[in-house]
Amino acid sequence: MGNMSHVLCLSCPDRVGIVARVAGFLEKQGWNILQSDQFGDTESGNFFLRMSVESVFSDSLPAVQFPNCFTPIATEFDMQWGFYDLNKKPNVIILVSKFGHCLNDLLFRVETGNLGMTVKGIISNHDTFASLAQWHQIPFYSKNVVPETKTAVETWISNFIEEEDIELIILARYMQILSQQFCHRHRGKIINIHHSFLPSFKGAHPYRQAHRRGVKLIGATAHYVTEDLDEGPIIEQSVERVDHRYTPDMLTAVSRDIESLVLARAVEGHIQHRVFLNGTKTVVFR
Repeated sequence: MGNMSHVLCLSCPDRVGIVARVAGFLEKQGWNILQSDQFGDTESGNFFLRMSVESVFSDSLPAVQFPNCFTPIATEFDMQWGFYDLNKKPNVIILVSKFGHCLNDLLFRVETGNLGMTVKGIISNHDTFASLAQWHQIPFYSKNVVPETKTAVETWISNFIEEEDIELIILARYMQILSQQFCHRHRGKIINIHHSFLPSFKGAHPYRQAHRRGVKLIGATAHYVTEDLDEGPIIEQSVERVDHRYTPDMLTAVSRDIESLVLARAVEGHIQHRVFLNGTKTVVFR
């Protein structure tokens, strides 16, 4: 058996014969299907497919030639598609402010090999985590973000993304609102995490507000960032049951644990190409 780490991902208008054509192409080119997930959305009329594949024979189509050979089928079915080698770790950057629970969790998962990505830099509007970045031997960039510097900082980040071939921007509790221009330019490449009280408890001190209302569930949401603040397509969510005994500090502690887990799951799904944009929603293959 050959390389087991490639995935073929595609989405297109749904119609008869998509899977048959793709499977027939793979069989003809000497590639075996190890796992296949598919979904046809009757509302949007779109079809989504993710296949884990491997080359079987010594004369199988080389992976480097796969894109060119598959393009005619992709054109015929009007596909948005990609062919990925999961052995290649994507380059990412992490943006963070003063709360480090999500940052610490991500770096630990990378350090222990549980998240297959390369962190090319940590960018912050505070110096709080400079020493943490140094310990992990990751470049740290402190950028003072005020109204007068916001555009220049975002321009610098965009240039860094291009120069370092960054495939994902992770907002690990980055408490700055990105401009609509930045969000549009990097659409589908920015993942944010926030508590799931929105839109109920906006503004400062959401956990105090939640405590006063006596919430019974606390959770977190990871989503792609769009021009609409905190309303991008949801990737992952989770909740934890709480009760009257929880103080605001206890609610905060529970929320931080959930935020870390939910963000890590969303990032993992993205870098493994399991997440597909579907209008204002996502399709996520587990």
